[in-house]
Amino acid sequence: MNQILIAMALGTSLAAAAELKLGKPLTVKEPVGVERVYAEPEKFLGKTVAVKGKIVEVCQMMGCWMNLVDASSGKMIRIKVNDGEIEFPKNGAGKMAIAEGTLSKIELSKERAVAEAEHEAEEAGRKFDPATVKGPITRYQIKGTGAVILD
Repeated sequence: MNQILIAMALGTSLAAAAELKLGKPLTVKEPVGVERVYAEPEKFLGKTVAVKGKIVEVCQMMGCWMNLVDASSGKMIRIKVNDGEIEFPKNGAGKMAIAEGTLSKIELSKERAVAEAEHEAEEAGRKFDPATVKGPITRYQIKGTGAVILD
């Protein structure tokens, strides 16, 4: 009997160790996919939403943002926090995550979109070609309050 309890306790702690919880605890019971946010953005704008997706990129300077992508559609959403509030793991690319916060809509002129893309490329140490940016751009971003990184 004691061996079963010990095994159950170890199993529970091992499962918990596979998750990295950051910021405030998540409050939304059912996360939605990135694709759903793009399909019905008006439904989520200005509201607290939890989004699940694959991490494709993390700010390598401060860990202050991460991009989540929907595997089937390729749609991407950025989870952004103020510097120092939460530090997303810089080695998080490839892992799944659930992030929670308030959804906002950001409209960028072509010039602003080029400037932001150039800045991000510089931070990531990759080459940048302004011709790759088609503008103007509307994107959605979550002002993050908490996240769970899944292993």
